[in-house]
Amino acid sequence: MGDLLIRPSRTPSRVRLMDDPGPLGRFGDYGGRYVPESLIPACRRVEEAFREAWADPAFRHQLAGLLATHAGRPTPLTPAVRLSAELGVTLLLKREDLTHTGSHKINNVIGQALLASRMGHKRLIAETGAGQHGVATATAAAMFGMAATVFMGERDIERQALNVFRMRMLGAEVVPVRTGARTLKDATSEAMRHWVGSTADSYYCMGSVLGPMPYPWMVREFQRVIGDEARQQCATALPTAVPDHVVACVGGGSNAAGTFAGFVDTTAKLVGVEAEGGAGATRGSLGVLHGVRSMFLQDDDGQVLEAHSIAAGLDYPGIGPEHVHLRDLGRARYVTVSDAEVVDAVVRLARTEGIVAALESAHAVAWVIRAAADGTLPAGSTVLLTLSGRGDKDISALKELL
Repeated sequence: MGDLLIRPSRTPSRVRLMDDPGPLGRFGDYGGRYVPESLIPACRRVEEAFREAWADPAFRHQLAGLLATHAGRPTPLTPAVRLSAELGVTLLLKREDLTHTGSHKINNVIGQALLASRMGHKRLIAETGAGQHGVATATAAAMFGMAATVFMGERDIERQALNVFRMRMLGAEVVPVRTGARTLKDATSEAMRHWVGSTADSYYCMGSVLGPMPYPWMVREFQRVIGDEARQQCATALPTAVPDHVVACVGGGSNAAGTFAGFVDTTAKLVGVEAEGGAGATRGSLGVLHGVRSMFLQDDDGQVLEAHSIAAGLDYPGIGPEHVHLRDLGRARYVTVSDAEVVDAVVRLARTEGIVAALESAHAVAWVIRAAADGTLPAGSTVLLTLSGRGDKDISALKELL
């Protein structure tokens, strides 16, 4: 079945990390394009269009302009002064929560919507968990005069009602998914099934570094702006120019991939923080889901298990293939935190810095708090943390817990 049968090959040592994975879309033993034969031509068209666009200075210039005028880039680097003093480290926050729509998702979606427009598509299809990718997709569709159809698990629709309302107000059709656990995995499955029958007129806008080639690579490149900006900002803010640790939350892993891309060739230690009930990198096993070979939560028979996270955006049973490759190489470390630690982190950041973080982002904050307490982060360490989104969408859930 076309690319489905291509066997993995290890990435040669001469290839730079977080670079072009090549035509096979391989990150070491992971990645690839495991899709039905009917989707292979569509995936190849997206790859060809992206390669052409990414090499076109006019496309890059237009994208940079849209990110500045619509998304509000560059986002600032905020010293967490009071929390840093309490923890005994220097904590700098990369403020993706300050972008238009409230999360890093807008970076990738504007890039893909611009690509879809260049390809002549008039409709965007997307999946969403926490709703932020759905809101960003609906926003970009309105900007470009496109239709948008967003698939969202019924359980996530209930716990993210604010974002559902925002999507519909922006003109998107929100399709409830009632199968499985009714969360992000199921929404992704339904979105991909829908794409099979609509490739002629619709563009699938993947929200994370998941899915078949070219999506893990393409989404990382659209999110690389986070890491590139942060590296320049750290060069000004820190005497050493590079932080000791770079930390981000990980579900599929797009904000972490974009952040890590800016520091992967430095001495910074890269840390991805997963939900304790998700944890594809820390508790998963090798498998294939949603068109990609990566690590997923599975039973002994290879059946994908349901994930759990207090954060809808991390409620996914796997992780992007490039993250697993970075883990295998020892270049990045992946850890987990509990729901209780996350809630405590939201409150502590709010009361020390006046910032209400998204539950997803608070996973990274929770690990920094724990690591500073147990000595994993030595006193005086410098830490860059990507605050991937703001917590407005989670207020209802937090009200029930606090």
